[in-house]
Amino acid sequence: MYYITTAIDYTNGKPHIGHAYEKVLADVLARWHRMMGEEVYFLTGVDQHGQKVQKSAEKEGIEPQEYTDNVTRKFLALWERLNISYDGWASTTDPRHKTCVQKILTDLHDKGLLYKKSYKGIYSVRQEQFLTDKERGEDGQFGPEWGEVIEIEEENWYFKLTEQAQWLKNFITSSDTFVQPADKKVQLLNAIDQAFEWDLCISRPKNRLSWGIELPFDPEFVTYVWFDALINYISFAGYLAEEGSGLPDFAKLWPAACEIIGKDILVPAHGIYWPAMLHAIGFPDEAMPSLLVHGWWNINNEKMSKSIGNVVDPNDLVNAFGAEAVRYYLVRDITTGKDANFDADRLKMIYNTELANDLGNLCNRSLNMCLRYCEGTLPAAAGDDEASAALRESLAAAERKFIDLMNGNDVSEALAALNAHVGACNGYIEQKQPWALAKDPEKSEELARVLRHLLESCAHIGYLLACVLPDASARILDQLQATELFAALTPATLQWDILPAGHTIQAPSPIFPRILSEEEKAKLAAKAKK
Repeated sequence: MYYITTAIDYTNGKPHIGHAYEKVLADVLARWHRMMGEEVYFLTGVDQHGQKVQKSAEKEGIEPQEYTDNVTRKFLALWERLNISYDGWASTTDPRHKTCVQKILTDLHDKGLLYKKSYKGIYSVRQEQFLTDKERGEDGQFGPEWGEVIEIEEENWYFKLTEQAQWLKNFITSSDTFVQPADKKVQLLNAIDQAFEWDLCISRPKNRLSWGIELPFDPEFVTYVWFDALINYISFAGYLAEEGSGLPDFAKLWPAACEIIGKDILVPAHGIYWPAMLHAIGFPDEAMPSLLVHGWWNINNEKMSKSIGNVVDPNDLVNAFGAEAVRYYLVRDITTGKDANFDADRLKMIYNTELANDLGNLCNRSLNMCLRYCEGTLPAAAGDDEASAALRESLAAAERKFIDLMNGNDVSEALAALNAHVGACNGYIEQKQPWALAKDPEKSEELARVLRHLLESCAHIGYLLACVLPDASARILDQLQATELFAALTPATLQWDILPAGHTIQAPSPIFPRILSEEEKAKLAAKAKK
């Protein structure tokens, strides 16, 4: 079982391009592993508790549940538009999640791993956490990323995080699978000593925050939002679930093969708190999940921020360019684990170049030539030549590379490998010039061979693209009338000659219509009026 999750999105604002990227990346990987014949469970969802949600609801004069339901609907609507194929939906207000969190809290309390004490310190309202001097900038002040900071003295419950320090250091040092990319392992090891300077406050008093999961052993407190949220990865996988809950079989899913998170929540939440919590609950080393850490989409080399006003709404992008153009750009123009700069002009350029001009044109020309020269029926191809053999090897190499890179979560380079073969196909057309071959009856066998190589390549590429562009892939295979031919195959079992001699194809229609500039649209509109 391939169990893949994403971070659950905080319901204190509408989704932005960073949310969209993470979910599209997870969806691409989930679809890929399904294509490989694996059973997949893809979980995503929303984090609905916390002080920011409570304050936002109060500001609007509504109950927190109504407020967070309104925001949740925006996320759900966007995931539908982007064709996100999740299997499970996590919502931290779900009673099943609440039950699981309270069972875990009770267990940790009974083990003596939770204790109550009074603490006075500086508190970040935005990040909902206490700060220490290490969070101060060089000027001795807390930076704008912390928002409003206030001094608080209050009693709370604490998790004995420090007792997990040595185990976690040993585990991360010895594990090659806990966190990827590999440089994040070094980051975690460097962060451990600082992260374990104190225990973790896991509660908030109800007189300050009432919107949360109540501590089962002390009803005057609710659970700290991060402690609550992290548990979603196991609660919605069926951990401690009651019979008839409708949740999956936990033993079948866990450990998670891939928990996709942004780099900003690796330390301390997912890289420190989460494994420490799991170990304290009783999970052994071999039951720890694997984290895949992605970078940020920046705007002009600055992190997106509501305060700066540079947040990109993915709905606007879908409205302007279409869902599949957005999906392709989000995983093509960023290397997994690295940062990238968002640029709408690059979105248009990459789509128009790699999809509309290169792949779209290849499919359209190949299908049209088959219709024009062979009445839409794929001829038998005898003989061989150096250029055709090279094209077959190009396809085989592209497929091997695509599989290896997708299995390594490197979607951008996997797509580059396919693009390289598309380029080889277009070069093959220019070299062979099938329009010239069609004029010479003595070249009929060579013409048949060329068309066969082009259509076979289009079919393989169209099939492999299904994990990134499911709709476009389906349209390519439909026009080739090849959907059923690939139904029983996986990427690992692809072979040459999937399209048999005598196979018929349909007339093509544009798979990737060009994204026009405003100037081009104006010219077309003016031309239409004449």
